[in-house]
Amino acid sequence: MLAWTIYVAACFLVGIFGINKKFGFWGYFFGSILLSPVVGIILLFASDPRKPT
Repeated sequence: MLAWTIYVAACFLVGIFGINKKFGFWGYFFGSILLSPVVGIILLFASDPRKPT
């Protein structure tokens, strides 16, 4: 149970860091859950900032 909580918390942090990026919070959060938080961080560093509307 503790491992699952840490995993979801890590995914949540990746989502928080991705708020101002291309896919936003939910994109990085679900991407991290589906793949892994490590892959989510790699995607986060590889993505572009969100364009202002």
